Amino acid sequence: MITVHHLNQSRSQRILWLLEELGQPYEIVRYLRDPKTLLAPPELKRIHPLGKSPVVVVDGEVLAESGAIIETLAERFGARRLSPPPGTADFARYRYWLHYAEGSAMPPLLLKLVFDRVASAPMPFFAKPVARAIAAKAMSSFVGPQITLHLAYMESALARCDWFAGDAFSAADVQLSYPLEAAQARAGLNGSDHPHLVAWLTRIRARPAYQRALAREAA
Repeated sequence: MITVHHLNQSRSQRILWLLEELGQPYEIVRYLRDPKTLLAPPELKRIHPLGKSPVVVVDGEVLAESGAIIETLAERFGARRLSPPPGTADFARYRYWLHYAEGSAMPPLLLKLVFDRVASAPMPFFAKPVARAIAAKAMSSFVGPQITLHLAYMESALARCDWFAGDAFSAADVQLSYPLEAAQARAGLNGSDHPHLVAWLTRIRARPAYQRALAREAA
């Protein structure tokens, strides 16, 4: 039995997608973000002390952290269908991209979200110019250039092959879906500057398992 503790608009969407790719039955327990703070509800702490999503329970075992969940599920249920053979160059690429997604790609995107909220947050009129100046400086001097750097890096990787781990789709592509969809939504990922990344996004969205996961989430 697999239960996904699913938070709306979160990383747990890609866990639904992975399970659809694996053909594994699962149940969804749904949680909604606080509309003002965008934080997860406190009920999630009953499942895991950090109170974050995704959290997956497999036969009573609690799994947390997206990369660890994806790697564990792919190994346990994938029969190597979603990862290259161990010891190969493609497997080394697979493991690298699986961990790069959260370790390197997501931090600047998260910082952009934070500074965008700082710039638009309600505050006394005399504080607004200071807050906006700090946010603008952080974006122009660090966050923006980092996002540009990482998007160019991922674009160059896909110039050599269709998928991040080589010629075959893998769980690393599932893991990278969240930062790249976030980048397209709010960080300037576009077809003119990043044609390979946009083509990759088109390919993943066309996968039947991706569509089934969207339907399960919407239902």
